[in-house]
Amino acid sequence: MNSALILFDIEAQVARIRFNRPQALNALTPELLTELSAALDRAYADDGVRAILLTGEGRAFSSGADLIANMGEPPLDAQGRLDLGLQLEKHYNPLVLKMRGGPKPIVAAVNGLAAGAGCSLALMADLTIAARSAYFLQAFVNVGLVPDAGATWLLPRTVGAQRAAGLSMLGERLPAEKALAWGLIWDVVDDGQLLTAASALAQKLASAPGQALARMKRMLAEAGAHSLPAQLQLERELQRECGLTQDFMEGATAFGQKRKPLFKNR
Repeated sequence: MNSALILFDIEAQVARIRFNRPQALNALTPELLTELSAALDRAYADDGVRAILLTGEGRAFSSGADLIANMGEPPLDAQGRLDLGLQLEKHYNPLVLKMRGGPKPIVAAVNGLAAGAGCSLALMADLTIAARSAYFLQAFVNVGLVPDAGATWLLPRTVGAQRAAGLSMLGERLPAEKALAWGLIWDVVDDGQLLTAASALAQKLASAPGQALARMKRMLAEAGAHSLPAQLQLERELQRECGLTQDFMEGATAFGQKRKPLFKNR
């Protein structure tokens, strides 16, 4: 899938998905989001793909929704009034749920600005790694809007109420180093090492036991809504499932033989 808006290739069991609107700082349009959703479907369905790497071409991850392009054909409700919620309902919300609920781990490599919904998508990855010069921006307040694409769900859970409020209400840049210190992202590396480091991270996930990773994603996604007894029960159920996999048998055998396991996602 190499369209004008999304670049897709597979290398070493990692599907690389890249936003391809560098001239617009990879601003998000409905067409781009549709292609991104299709790229994720393709990666999830391909048994040869074990992990996904998401990044942007050029000097930005994504500057968020392309307000100018989107206003060319504005979303209208039944009464003909502007309804920006329609785009969330049709494009952003299903995409966020697909990222969080999909069976394969996603690494986001933030190569510059990640703003608005672009920031949300970067942080919805399972592991986010940023270039040292990168920064995150909840830009919505600057145009009279509220954070979306899951930002108000993720930020309080990740950085706490005060920091989530500050990021949302002040609309100020959060440098990569500070995002790391706050626990918002996994790692920060020098700019020239970003893709190398992100690829290595994705390939490490690709060599891990995929059956276990898929269940980890589910457990972590559901933990916030569960009581401790409910989460313990989920752990019990999914641990039983993992114990029946070939990956577990390989892991246990390799441990006994003091060698590196070769997981096959079975």
